[in-house]
Amino acid sequence: MLRAYQPVTPQDWLQATREVVQEIALLGFWRSGFFENAAFYGGTALRIFHGLQRFSEDLDFSLLDRTDSVRLDSALAHVKTELAAWGFSFETEAKVSDAETRIESAFLKGNTRINLLNIGVGEELSRNFPDNQKITIKLELETNTPPHALTEVKTHLLPTPFQVRLYDLPSLFAGKLHALLFRNWKSRVKGRDFYDFVWYISRDVPVNLPHVEARIKESGNLDIEKLDIKTLRTLLEQRFKTVDINAAAEEVRPFLRDTRELALWSEAFFIGLVDRGIRST
Repeated sequence: MLRAYQPVTPQDWLQATREVVQEIALLGFWRSGFFENAAFYGGTALRIFHGLQRFSEDLDFSLLDRTDSVRLDSALAHVKTELAAWGFSFETEAKVSDAETRIESAFLKGNTRINLLNIGVGEELSRNFPDNQKITIKLELETNTPPHALTEVKTHLLPTPFQVRLYDLPSLFAGKLHALLFRNWKSRVKGRDFYDFVWYISRDVPVNLPHVEARIKESGNLDIEKLDIKTLRTLLEQRFKTVDINAAAEEVRPFLRDTRELALWSEAFFIGLVDRGIRST
């Protein structure tokens, strides 16, 4: 798994290790039966199962039914055991759920130097990392799941074959459009949402419109009776006219292997994509 990254620099090794840990963590979730009640979504889902070319830090899940009782902590012991079986030393840390957003959080935390040494990185390379530096991966479970999302089951072959239930692409796109329209991250724009938007348009993915509408109504971001494609396009155009596109590009830059495409980003570029690619299933 690590060989596929061809890591050379300390940062290469760190990012490759983080992403391998994410995939082994998913194996642990599968062994626990977690995907019988929850679906995987977000940027890491796109990276692992659809080839998105950007780094992603979190593992995001959503209950299939908001009445389900499964929770993150029910799977954490399996995740920790699975990581240990493949040579990683990580602790799990559950957080109190956010009553307002109804999102449960947990973290995987492992000492960077120790884990790099465990997987065969030389002592000289590992010295680039402070003794107390940690690899941290955030886990989130959305428990108040908006309706109308569709799921599919996909097989992942490494480190051993297993299956993950995840949102289908139109439903993933719906969640991304809601984030793009209404998420302000630490008072700044989250450029990763804009990068993913370009990815969906480039692959001609239609949007699950009922799921976008459900997310908007659930979050209370906008008072709408019925969302149609024309209204969605108007909302996106307004967003691209008011957001700082340069700031969005700088936010996503550290997460890309090839940043040359960011030179294209502008208000006109994104509005052109709205006219070109926003369509419903």
